[in-house]
Amino acid sequence: MKFSENWLRDLVNPDADRAELCHRLTMAGLEVEGVQNLGEGLAGVLVGEIVACEKHPNADKLRVCSVSIGTGEPLQIVCGAPNAALGLKAPVATIGANLPNGMAIKQAALRGVDSFGMLCSAKELGLDADASGLMELPTDAPVGAALADYLALPDASIELKMTPNRPDCLGLRGLAYDVAALFGAPMREADAAIVPMTSAAVRPVTLAATADCPRYLGRVVEGIDPTVVSPLWLKERLRRAGLRPISAVVDITAYVMLELGQPMHAFDNDRLDGGIVVRRASAGETLALLDGSDAKLDPQFLVIADATRAVALAGIMGGLDSRCTDATTNVFLESAYFSPPAIMGRARKLGMHTDASHRFERGVDPELPRAALERATALLLQIAGGKAGAVVEAVAPEQLPQRTAVTLRRARLGRVLGMSVADAEVERILRALGMQVAANDAGWSVTPPSRRFDIEIEEDLIEEVVRVHGYERVPTRAPSGQLRLGLAPEVQVPAERLRAQLVARGYFEAVCYSFVAKEWLQRWSRSEGSVALANPLSADLAVMRTSLLPGLVEALKHNLNRQQERVRLFELARVFERGVDAPRETGRIAAVVCGRALPEHWGGDKRAVDYFDLKADLENLLDLAGSDRSVEYRPLDRKEFHPGRSAEVFIGGESVGFVGALNPRLLKVLDLDQDVYAFELDLDGLTAGRLPAAAELSRFPQVRRDIAVVLPEEVSWSRAESVVRAAIGDALRELVVFDRYAGTGLGSGLKSLAIGLILQDSYRTLTDQDADHFVASALAALERECGGRLRG
Repeated sequence: MKFSENWLRDLVNPDADRAELCHRLTMAGLEVEGVQNLGEGLAGVLVGEIVACEKHPNADKLRVCSVSIGTGEPLQIVCGAPNAALGLKAPVATIGANLPNGMAIKQAALRGVDSFGMLCSAKELGLDADASGLMELPTDAPVGAALADYLALPDASIELKMTPNRPDCLGLRGLAYDVAALFGAPMREADAAIVPMTSAAVRPVTLAATADCPRYLGRVVEGIDPTVVSPLWLKERLRRAGLRPISAVVDITAYVMLELGQPMHAFDNDRLDGGIVVRRASAGETLALLDGSDAKLDPQFLVIADATRAVALAGIMGGLDSRCTDATTNVFLESAYFSPPAIMGRARKLGMHTDASHRFERGVDPELPRAALERATALLLQIAGGKAGAVVEAVAPEQLPQRTAVTLRRARLGRVLGMSVADAEVERILRALGMQVAANDAGWSVTPPSRRFDIEIEEDLIEEVVRVHGYERVPTRAPSGQLRLGLAPEVQVPAERLRAQLVARGYFEAVCYSFVAKEWLQRWSRSEGSVALANPLSADLAVMRTSLLPGLVEALKHNLNRQQERVRLFELARVFERGVDAPRETGRIAAVVCGRALPEHWGGDKRAVDYFDLKADLENLLDLAGSDRSVEYRPLDRKEFHPGRSAEVFIGGESVGFVGALNPRLLKVLDLDQDVYAFELDLDGLTAGRLPAAAELSRFPQVRRDIAVVLPEEVSWSRAESVVRAAIGDALRELVVFDRYAGTGLGSGLKSLAIGLILQDSYRTLTDQDADHFVASALAALERECGGRLRG
């Protein structure tokens, strides 16, 4: 947003110089990105008129001009500008002047002809970038007047870096509200008097897409003078705002856009056929635009159409066929409110960016179109004459944005800012910003104006108060009070120990995105209960992960595709699932492995990693807790795991996770051509342990008994182990399985486990009778609960 400082001061003139104004704007969140000083160093530059112009006798491209400056004899000036001609009025730098570009004007001789001054271009005066010729002044410019006085200089072109949430400040009126609030200065509203109807000409308007355009106004103005040029004050304000003056009609619509923030468009009324319809474009519809390009449209685009064709791309650019030309005498002025989602991204899709789309896609005041139309009509009649028809409005009130009151609590304001702001100051700030304020016991009920789309919650109001009151006035003091030092419970294994243990066993830690594609979770049968993001960065990051394994396996695949043959990765992070009131977070630890069991070595084992390698790593983590809770592995029935090489992990009778080989069907979907083993466990179940306690070692010898037990194939070792431990009790110091046999002599569906029972008592030496008793108890329990028997 670029604007003239003098123009702003016509609306609100604070008691502050330029530097203070720019500083306060920046501190209020309206960052001043650049300031171009205009009109400095123009002492000695006057309005001159060329009263004679002859060809230079010694140079084809030079002319010898006689220039009147209102007093005395005309000055003889040698000039090379191509537009130097008899009757032209242009700036004249007299002898002794020092121009903004550093040039000092002296008497000089050019190719043998004396020159007593210099006719200037706008660039040489630091007023514009145009250096193509002399700066042409209007024919009514007073000869001899100081150029700075005539052009209302000095001035400055100030450029603001606007944030997307402040489209109201893309017009001088909206910006003036902020300046008035910052400095406590009175504000003069732009003239918005109703223009009386003096013509019967009307053009009907119909809304065929009310959600995209809930308000559209139009007015016919007949009999304007197409030859009239914009007045100097209007052209200068446009030029200092970074816009190039074109014609009176176009300049007026641009001026109103800069002044009020409402983009407008003017059609040649004689080139329109029938009524105006605001509708969605048809598939394959094309439109020739003002910039000469042909836009290929689809139903996502909103167009302004007459009875036969589209004549403008709504909120972006007008059409070439209905444009105003030098022969236009009847115009149709358009002023509308377009819903931001209907305009957002459409200009970028066509590879363009316009002042109108920049404003509409951020949000324009829905109550502004009528005031803007009246303002533009008044200016058009003032500058180009003509007769105004009636204002035709089509509106869908239910589709217009509604502003609701927002509560601001006095206590909340003080708590957030860490300081107290006087009630009178709060009310002054909010009212100066155009808000309706009603005080109550707890604070205020504030209704923002229709232009302030960004005011929705209490924190928005707090921001308004503090940015106008002054961020620099917020105290910068450290929090006070006693801080409680948190002590980690001794019975819990810290996450750092888990990480260190896995790293010591050859794993690398991976950090994966918490957001994943929904298709990932569906492949893993983990999409149920997933939390979808309201505004995802992309489709690949649309939902929050319910498992760590999809991301870890993608990382494993990434490494395999880069010639890493042995991959061992783990991650310790959180997963997310839908809850009653809010998403539920759960700490998890997961690991994936593939490739060789051991690093490549001349004397090492070259076998591939298997289920028992990964299970050993998992049990190593379980041992860190030193818990006395039983660990059990039960058959697992999950689609993502291999049905015969995976298990569900139970600790103390509660399921805490899974371990095993991934299902070959899943590996095929993931485009992996080798076995992958993985585990994933809840962190709380893994880290809960017990306090270590010292105990005296037994002074009595151990007794070992080896037995071979025949069990059904479906009975797991963990189940048999828990049965034996429960049957023998504290006398069983260690239990090992040292052989497994299945096949001839046992029968189908049976297996033989060779078990070593290591027995010891803390108070006496165990006898053979004691050992036989414990063995008998173990066999009886296995037969009763597991269907086992002693192998003969």
